[in-house]
This record gives sequence, structure tokens and C-alpha cells, in this order.
Amino acid sequence: MFTYHEPDTAPEESKPLMEQSLAGFGMIPNLHKILAEAPATYKAYNQTFTSFMKETTFSPVEQQVVFMTSNFENNCHYCVPGHTWMMKSSKMPDDVIQALRNGTKLPDAKLQALHDFTKALLDNRGHIGDDKLNEFLNAGYTKRQALEVLTGLASKLISNFTNALTHTEVDDAMKPYAWEKPEK
Repeated sequence: MFTYHEPDTAPEESKPLMEQSLAGFGMIPNLHKILAEAPATYKAYNQTFTSFMKETTFSPVEQQVVFMTSNFENNCHYCVPGHTWMMKSSKMPDDVIQALRNGTKLPDAKLQALHDFTKALLDNRGHIGDDKLNEFLNAGYTKRQALEVLTGLASKLISNFTNALTHTEVDDAMKPYAWEKPEK
């Protein structure tokens, strides 16, 4: 039902965003082609994604833990392969990638605490209580990082929900990492 826009079919306001996507990824991902339909949404996605990746205090692996936790919990058939591709391209640990794809325990206690905190935020719509926040802080994270997780989740709300709504086709580069949520 949704159009996969190219720069010549996209609304005028989306064309510079598509150019940024092409420059950043070497292609225009299908998610971005669909987001081009709504320039404000596309812009909000790009801004939150970029802010989370470039302006937070999380390491690249920690950023992916937040993203992949959301992707898994929101059953995002598009984002799990996409972030798997990103993680493998960045040579992140395979055991971390597999745990995030399978919804199993992470091999690092601090990363597991970040995952648990992120999942609790999602499961409880932010209402996690002081005990869960303290568990996160006691694992070595900061109050700043507790709030920074929300920037990652804001980005994921847009992408996960867009992909659910539009049934976004997985890009060719990510197809080797196709994913279905494992049964528990």
C-alpha cells in the first residue's frame, strides 16, 4: 500500500534526506524510501537516529543493544536484519549479535543490564520504578544514559512501527540476515 520513493518521486522536502541516506549508507534503504512519503517523520527519524549514534555516551555495541532490544521486542522483521548487517559490518562480537537476535542472555553482564533496562522501559511504557533504575545505575551506567536510552527508543518507535505498518521489504544487502522472532 505504500510507495518506495526514489529521489525523483519523493516529496520535495524529502529529497535532501534521501541524499543524506545515500551518502551515509551507500544506498537508500527501503525504510527511508517509505519514510520519504512523510518528510516530518523521515526528518524526526533521521534526527533521533543520528543523535543517538553520534551524541550519546554509549559505545557502538551499547547503542546496538538498545536498538536490537527494541527491534526484537517490537518484532521488527526489517530492523533486526538491518542492525545485524550494521553490527557484522562493524565487526561486533557474534555472540552478542546472536543473543540479541535470539532473545537470549547476553555474554556480558553490563550489556545485559542495558538490555534489561531497555526492555523494562518498553514493557512498562517507561513506568519502571526506582528499583529498575537503580539496577541500571548499579551496573555502571549513569542518569544521563538512562535518558539517552529514550533517544534510541524514539528512533526505534518510528522505524519499528513504520515497518509493521507498511510491511517494508528487507533490502538485498540485509536479506542474508532475515529474521523471524523465535518462539519462547
